Amino acid sequence: MTIIELASGAARLAIDVERGGRVASWSIGGRELLVGPPAPDDRSIRWGCFLMAPWAGRLADGRLRTGDGRLVQVPRTHGRHAIHGLVWNRAWSVMEADRERAVLACNLPADLWPSGATVRQEVRLTGERLDVVATITAGPASMPAALGWHPWIRRDAGAHDDVALRVDASEVLRTDRLIPTGETEPVLGRTDLRSGPRLGRRRLDHAYVEARSPAVLRWRDLELTIAWDPSPSTLVVHTPTARLCIEPQTSWPNAPALEGDARERSGLQQLRPGESLTASMSMTARQSAAAVAG
Repeated sequence: MTIIELASGAARLAIDVERGGRVASWSIGGRELLVGPPAPDDRSIRWGCFLMAPWAGRLADGRLRTGDGRLVQVPRTHGRHAIHGLVWNRAWSVMEADRERAVLACNLPADLWPSGATVRQEVRLTGERLDVVATITAGPASMPAALGWHPWIRRDAGAHDDVALRVDASEVLRTDRLIPTGETEPVLGRTDLRSGPRLGRRRLDHAYVEARSPAVLRWRDLELTIAWDPSPSTLVVHTPTARLCIEPQTSWPNAPALEGDARERSGLQQLRPGESLTASMSMTARQSAAAVAG
């Protein structure tokens, strides 16, 4: 197993090269912020912080249409559906690495992604800030493309009181059994996070549309700011009992399977041969004495 270790001040970060090039650990002053693997050999989507490419989120039945109308079947990795792209469980190549920065790359083979593509990611640690920048470049054929990140954040990263979350977005995607339909609806009640409420028992698994950067998590003694570019963009919020996922992505989940106006509004990019899409995310942790917002 190949692990790259970065260090800056009191911060430490580990990148698991073979299991999706993901950030496997990020700690500040010995306090771990990310959920670790449930088993030493685990290659699932349930831990760390990994890149989603060439699409983000669920893809209904693992099927999509390319820009020229071709139907493509990708491996079903989540029941009857495909999820989170094709790079989170693949081995990456290390292009550069030093004490505070690493650059990795991954090629999508033709048997998984007929148009071919190259994905590149730079990870940089600067004190209490983690920056990641990703680029996907189309191969010899045009292709739909999206990028996103999936950080699993520990609910107990801060002091053991409830965590609050602020998301500046007024709409979420309507879903059918967690698959976006291409329609939107206003945030209401438990889905409205604009005031930064306590999460409490809110169990969310929602895609916020046109969310403006940043989102902010607050514990009694810790503030975690998650910023992204381009903004506004899609932000998926998932809040199971013991962990949190705040997922910036450049298009809606299921976007490559949508058609017509919904596909146009989804943020999905259509890349010509050799064209690229770039996105970035940063996470900054700060000690805070502020109380959790009510």
